[in-house]
Amino acid sequence: MEAIENVMIVGAGVSGLATSLGLHRLGIRSLVLESSASLRVTGFALGTWTNAWRALDAVGIGDSLRQQHEQLDGLVATSTVSGQPGAQISFKGKGKHGDHELRCVKRKLMLEALEKELPIGTIRYSSKVVSVEDSGYLKLVHLVDGTTIKTKVLIGCDGVNSLVGKFLGFKKPAYTGRSAMRGSADLKANHGLGSNFLQFFGNGVRSGFVPCDDTTIYWFFTWTPSDQDNKEFKDNPARMKQFVLSNLGNVPDQVRSFVEITELDCFISSPLRYRYPWEVLWGNISKGNACVAGDALHPMTPDLGQGACAALEDGVVLARCLAEALNKKVSAETKDREKEEYKRIEMGLKKYAKERRWRSFELISTAYVVGAVQQSQGKIMNFLRDAIMVKFLAKLLLRKADFDCGKLHIS
Repeated sequence: MEAIENVMIVGAGVSGLATSLGLHRLGIRSLVLESSASLRVTGFALGTWTNAWRALDAVGIGDSLRQQHEQLDGLVATSTVSGQPGAQISFKGKGKHGDHELRCVKRKLMLEALEKELPIGTIRYSSKVVSVEDSGYLKLVHLVDGTTIKTKVLIGCDGVNSLVGKFLGFKKPAYTGRSAMRGSADLKANHGLGSNFLQFFGNGVRSGFVPCDDTTIYWFFTWTPSDQDNKEFKDNPARMKQFVLSNLGNVPDQVRSFVEITELDCFISSPLRYRYPWEVLWGNISKGNACVAGDALHPMTPDLGQGACAALEDGVVLARCLAEALNKKVSAETKDREKEEYKRIEMGLKKYAKERRWRSFELISTAYVVGAVQQSQGKIMNFLRDAIMVKFLAKLLLRKADFDCGKLHIS
């Protein structure tokens, strides 16, 4: 008899591995298909806010990651036009769901922590999905090597250009007109930055410098590129480095040195894309026995630092809703068992979609507006941002992170 997978997850990123681990904790086996030959660790680090730590605790890896990353005390926002420090916001204190917590987690360590807890053989590398089709109550998943796999549940965690998302009817994410460069500096000694997240604004650019641990700094730089910029920076990290150093503005020499010592293979540049929020409200987050999660569901600009955090939330909620459906005993006669199981899966995924729809809409919309304000230019906008908005926006970061996706327990 041909083997049929219970749950197939496309993509071994944050959402894919979190969903798989959540299901594993609840006794459900899944198969994760990853197109790369190994874990994809591009991006260097992830701002991991309070809501993400609740999700990481729910799947059982929060404490191990805490031990490897420094907790950040607060945000210091500075205008690169005036050079004067602006708002200083503490990340300490309590929200509605407990103490606030922010750490900058190395992406590689987070993915490895998730992978380590999964049974051997859960992830199948070098397995690129090229198409999906319906086959009764199953999905047929076709791989580039000609293999076809049948599955009862299909979950797309395959990023902003999600093939599963396209299958469900989602359009390609829209380009914001902005781009981001990212890098990671390994100082080999204490960076001396303390436990603060430093942000700089002014003249249409924004940059940030965040400690991961005592010796590692993750940094980003966002701007509105020209067509010429895109051509010059493609596969040219030396040009990227020169551009960032030339456009940082009035920042301390210590901060500038973090970019200067960043190795060329630690530079990446990418356009910032997002899903139109109304697509999340009206689109098919789930359809039948298929759904999307993570960037496949809610690609957003990085201005709230919530992309990976929301992906972790997705994983916990999806695992809970799906396990609740799959763990129920099917009571129908043999000929109707497949139909009843399909209906249970469909209802479980609809429950997940309902829980995540407005949360995704809110984060995408807020991140877009925050980015537009932070990267604005002009004398009036600079004055309003530096005098009023920065402090308000910093507090907004905490409010959006004050969210609890719940535990993995099911009734």
